[in-house]
Amino acid sequence: MSASTLAEHLDVVIVGAGLSGIGAAYRLQTEQPGRSYAILEARAALGGPWDLFRYPGIRSDSDMFTLGYPFKPWRDAQSIADGPSILRYIRETATENGIDRHIRYGTKVIGAQWDSSQSRWTLTLEHTTADGVETSTLTCGFLYSCSGYYNYDQGHSPEFPGIADFAGAVVHPQFWPEDLDYAGKRMVVIGSGATAVTLVPAMAEQAELVTMLQRSPTWISAVPGRDKIADRIRELLPPNLAHRVIRTKNILFNIGFYQYCRRRPEAARKLLTGLTTRILKDESLVAEHFTPDYNPWDQRLCAVPNADFFKAMRKGQAEVVTDHIETFVPEGIRLKSGKLIEADIVVTATGLQLLAFGGIDLIVDGAPVNLSDQFVWQGTMLTGVPNFAVCIGYTNASWTLRADLTSRLVCKILGYMDRNGYTAVVPEPQRALQERPLLDLASGYIQRSIADFPRQGDRHPWQVRQNYLLDSATTLRTDLGKTLRPVGAAKSLQRV
Repeated sequence: MSASTLAEHLDVVIVGAGLSGIGAAYRLQTEQPGRSYAILEARAALGGPWDLFRYPGIRSDSDMFTLGYPFKPWRDAQSIADGPSILRYIRETATENGIDRHIRYGTKVIGAQWDSSQSRWTLTLEHTTADGVETSTLTCGFLYSCSGYYNYDQGHSPEFPGIADFAGAVVHPQFWPEDLDYAGKRMVVIGSGATAVTLVPAMAEQAELVTMLQRSPTWISAVPGRDKIADRIRELLPPNLAHRVIRTKNILFNIGFYQYCRRRPEAARKLLTGLTTRILKDESLVAEHFTPDYNPWDQRLCAVPNADFFKAMRKGQAEVVTDHIETFVPEGIRLKSGKLIEADIVVTATGLQLLAFGGIDLIVDGAPVNLSDQFVWQGTMLTGVPNFAVCIGYTNASWTLRADLTSRLVCKILGYMDRNGYTAVVPEPQRALQERPLLDLASGYIQRSIADFPRQGDRHPWQVRQNYLLDSATTLRTDLGKTLRPVGAAKSLQRV
């Protein structure tokens, strides 16, 4: 199909067929039935990161009762689920609700041009085919980006001195080779985030030794892999009611613990170090490798189900080294302390690369949009960009909690436009805003790229609040007329 082909028109286009995109489609179908829509997915399969990441032990770091959808109960035994189980859950949701029929795979949105005179987006698409890449165009009335903020094509890989001299293999978790054999090998995992603490126990059963090499400690907390209270609730209540009760319980607990960490950081530090010491039974080890300089939840807390990470250390299958890399050498990594870590395989779990909303080039009435100049309203729409919404989940809780609220708000906006005869709306603040970073965590992967993202303001509804209780109480009750300004030509109150 060539770019000159007459463009198809849809009411709504959702970008991304991951957890957020499938949830958005469900809400659109149920709360705004009758609208034409498609989900455009650049990859060949749905699932987003749960299909992309194939490294050993891939799992969630949030419980599935809150990471899962509110409309589809999580029925598996494990609360902290592995990647294949989560992917199966997303596929089931898409199939059961006919959402899979709306997905167009191998279709990447590379550009979107808004025309106020027609109140529509013209999307430039790239299609991956057996013969190469083809382009086409598609128009829509409303564009909703559910592609998250990770760059699927590129992970963060620092330039390590001497890495070309290393005689072994170097692997990035984002592009894990299916045929990698690490049985009996000496493994080094560089990094200390969620990916690293997942990889270490998963590989420890087969590897000779797994060494996690970190520049500085990360807060790591052991959590139950299975929720015994949830098990009991599911025995007593029907599935849908049980799911709501467990979900509410976990939401309240997670918010309470987060607030405890933020308001009483010293007490939280003592609690976490005490729990880790109880498992490892070595105060000096905990002080050296598991007591960060920053406070809990200044960066995202790493959860390890059933203490598997710490158990691998106690068995002698894994170790942690806190030091800086001097250089790679043929036999491994030499540290600034002078120590040599011998390795057969090095895994660079050094983080992800952020990419704002799939890297789509946005143009509004001929003018390119600089995302960093825009403010986010209700964590959903951007100033200066009509009929465009983005899905931004929580950084301190399950992503889907906020994602589902956003999708429901998008549906409310569409209904509001219909009732008032508007073809397009854009949020505008009533007075000047003081800008703040969109995401407020100090994590390295966020700080490296956050300048390329839109800003949040200093007051509601221009703040991206990391609080589900506040958001659930206010987001869907917001007075849209106070902030959303109609643009473009009016239309008949009858949907067209």
